[in-house]
Amino acid sequence: MSQEPPAQQQSYPGETGPMRPQPRDEMGDYTGRDLLADKKALVSGGDSGIGRAVCAAFAKEGADVAIGYLSEDAEAEHTAELVRRQGRRSLQIRGDVADEQHCYDMVEQTAGEFGRIDVLVVHAATQEPVSDFAELSTEQLRRTYEVNVFGAFWTVRAAAPHLAPGASVVITGSVNGLRGNKSLIDYATSKAAVHNLTHSLAQHYMQDGIRVNCVAPGPVWTPLIPSTLGEEKVEGFGSHAPMGRAADPDEIAPSYVFFASNRLSSYYTGEVLAPTGGEIQAS
Repeated sequence: MSQEPPAQQQSYPGETGPMRPQPRDEMGDYTGRDLLADKKALVSGGDSGIGRAVCAAFAKEGADVAIGYLSEDAEAEHTAELVRRQGRRSLQIRGDVADEQHCYDMVEQTAGEFGRIDVLVVHAATQEPVSDFAELSTEQLRRTYEVNVFGAFWTVRAAAPHLAPGASVVITGSVNGLRGNKSLIDYATSKAAVHNLTHSLAQHYMQDGIRVNCVAPGPVWTPLIPSTLGEEKVEGFGSHAPMGRAADPDEIAPSYVFFASNRLSSYYTGEVLAPTGGEIQAS
């Protein structure tokens, strides 16, 4: 990011347009190398932020991309247009991954349109901070886990019959799942769960030639931030990172390309890659 964000807030789930500064999320200066030529990808939470950058990067690498999203129609259409500009097919699928049936339908729509799924990115997530653990309601806890954990389980399980040897699954974790967060306790523990899900699924699917990996970013400037954090936490967001700033989505998306491409990461499975702006993680 070229500047620290000023105080600002939006209603959930947020939009890119009102954000100040505007995030770099279209991979405009990225040049593809056919790393995903003719691959078929499904990206949940693909409408904006990291998800948008991943969809744009995949298209530049030659993939057709299905974009799963909650309710942000205009955002999803913008991302779909980025895919189409590369001469690739796009598919927009609206719905909530907290609904088990929707996860199944999202996968079936993708497989029906594209014929198969070569790359599955499980990215949709939610967060809501609390100042006191005692304020964390059961309703919020359930919602966080239904989206972040159950949604991941349901989506991968639905996709499994469509994944052939050589397929790649990439799950989005978080630095908070690696080191905790005092005000995002339910979110941090849900991300720790998907890190372990990555390890477990990697072992489970290794004999089938399907790789499962995880990207666990540090602070990234996306619509989720001004739509879930208070103004005082949005102001200067990411300045606590060793690099002194948050990442733009364009800086994180190449990690997903790396894991999606067999040419780059054929010997990687069960890995958690943490682009955190210099925060060293204990092994």
